[in-house]
Amino acid sequence: MKFMILSYASQRNYDEMAGKDTGGVAWKPEDVAAMHAFMTEVNKELEDSGELVETRGLAAPVHTRRVGLRGGAPFVTDGPYAETQEVLAGYWVVECASYDRATEIALRLGQCPSPDGADAFADIRPIIESVEDMAF
Repeated sequence: MKFMILSYASQRNYDEMAGKDTGGVAWKPEDVAAMHAFMTEVNKELEDSGELVETRGLAAPVHTRRVGLRGGAPFVTDGPYAETQEVLAGYWVVECASYDRATEIALRLGQCPSPDGADAFADIRPIIESVEDMAF
């Protein structure tokens, strides 16, 4: 079964990783290197086990554009959004035996080092591959 694991961050997190002073803990180059090393290691483990389908990190929220319809009229809004604290930061698509295994993977990803020891969280959602898989 395939699952999507979604990780979240904020514009402030991206700014801190870039070393900007936000009043929080600015990341040093070695902190960013530790994060990249951790992600490379976990991604390699998933690749070696045959469970990794795809993974990507996303650009900072400030580079986001939201589009939609309001009252039937199209709109375009550039980010970041005042109504959202946390935004999608990256994702993994994994193919594994069970929801429990996907949960183990997400918990492992949550162990990524950060200089401030901030809490991390992710969403895990099964991927629908056919109309028969749809459950509402």
